[in-house]
Amino acid sequence: MSERYLAVVDLGAESGRVHLARYDGRRLTLEEVHRFANGPVALPQHLYWNVLALWQEVVSGLRKARRLAGKLDSIGVDTWGVDYALLDERGLLLGMPVHYRDRRTEGLMEEAFTRLSREEIYARTGIQFMPINTLYQLLAHQREQPRLLEHATHLLLMPDLFHYWLSGERLCEYTNATTTQCWSVPQGDWARDLLVRLGLPVHFLPPVVAPGTPLGKLQGELAEELGREVTIVAPATHDTAAAVAGIPMPATPHDRAYISSGTWSLVGLELSHPQIAQGSASNFTNEGGVFGTVRFLRNVMGLWLLQECRRSWQEQGQSFTYEQLFALAAGAPARTALFDPDHPGFLPPGDMPTRIRQQLGAYSQPVPAVEDIPALVRAILDSLILRYRQILELAVSITRGALQAIHIVGGGAQNRWLNQGLADATGLMVIAGPIEATAQGNALLQLVGLGELHSLEEVRALAANSTATETFLPHPEQRAAWDEAYARFTALFPLIPPPQEQRGC
Repeated sequence: MSERYLAVVDLGAESGRVHLARYDGRRLTLEEVHRFANGPVALPQHLYWNVLALWQEVVSGLRKARRLAGKLDSIGVDTWGVDYALLDERGLLLGMPVHYRDRRTEGLMEEAFTRLSREEIYARTGIQFMPINTLYQLLAHQREQPRLLEHATHLLLMPDLFHYWLSGERLCEYTNATTTQCWSVPQGDWARDLLVRLGLPVHFLPPVVAPGTPLGKLQGELAEELGREVTIVAPATHDTAAAVAGIPMPATPHDRAYISSGTWSLVGLELSHPQIAQGSASNFTNEGGVFGTVRFLRNVMGLWLLQECRRSWQEQGQSFTYEQLFALAAGAPARTALFDPDHPGFLPPGDMPTRIRQQLGAYSQPVPAVEDIPALVRAILDSLILRYRQILELAVSITRGALQAIHIVGGGAQNRWLNQGLADATGLMVIAGPIEATAQGNALLQLVGLGELHSLEEVRALAANSTATETFLPHPEQRAAWDEAYARFTALFPLIPPPQEQRGC
């Protein structure tokens, strides 16, 4: 066969990348050709995505990939979930997409529960309750601009918007649709009746296609430049779905867990069936995966905590690389100060070091001095590791499985100290890599759309043949100290909290 050249557009909450993927029939290789920042724009009313700047950067990256390869066979886009754009009948944007960290959804989950019970919403959607979910964003939009929702003819999630601008097709891809809490798992379709009962319109919900679906050829002026023969493929457009697809693990990973570690950490298992009845009380999410799989997981605030701390320190004139911060943390006292990394007060942008110190104080934990950056970073990493263990133990108890290994992928896989700490805390082998699992999964599903791959077994076999990983084995002598910290952590921060309000922040 002739070599295939794929343009992989991977948009994360902190940065975007365009990779050129090459497939020679045996191995898939990725080359980053363009990287750019992705920062929100704060206006007096709301926090927005700068989607026009993102489009310009995407086009620049596609041009670089085309020049480097000489031709492109396909293009596919993945992004974060839940955020959306509204279009009118001519396909024009009706305003800029609002950022999921905007405060407009505060209190709307509770308001929704006055109309429909929490139990009924979960039974229909199987999705973890989070204020960022599309469902509550739509309720906020309806409260502020009801006529705009009525006027919109299409709602497109963020990767669908880019695919529309590339192909002209107004469609939604399945893995991202399932993150919205507007999708009915039992019906396998939009939960239209549920949305209507919550007072939301449903006329703008688009048709949904499976991951790996060709959407058509590149359209518009860009086709003159990049080639009219280029196929636009909807990969697994939710970045976690793409990352899980790109993990070099078995197609039936009964004894494997995964952590997709980036701005968010997504911690869970790949299953063949949803676990809605079992996952309800523990607030697990049942998101769609590739080839009919289910991503049974929970969201953790992840490296956002460190990203915001780093930004705050930079504003104060102290600049650190992530590697420097990890090195500082390694020298700080271990497992001393613990906090709940998923406290809702950490969701919006802001002064994260102060917020963390406030929550530590609220739970009578040692509070690092303002200048003690190593201790604060260590508190973040220790608390994340213990939350990962907590989620995995609960997931295993729900599914009645047994784990032998954890795959950690994404940017967080570069933190060798965290990887070793996770192995020590859980007693499990940790397999780190690939760092660019999302881009790899995107490319693998583009190959499905091009007819080169046909099954999950083939996708995972190519992932394994194309990936370098590093293995971390647990140090038994460290387990007792981690167990003691875990007992303290779970007593303070149970995953199924009592019905009183959380403290701090």
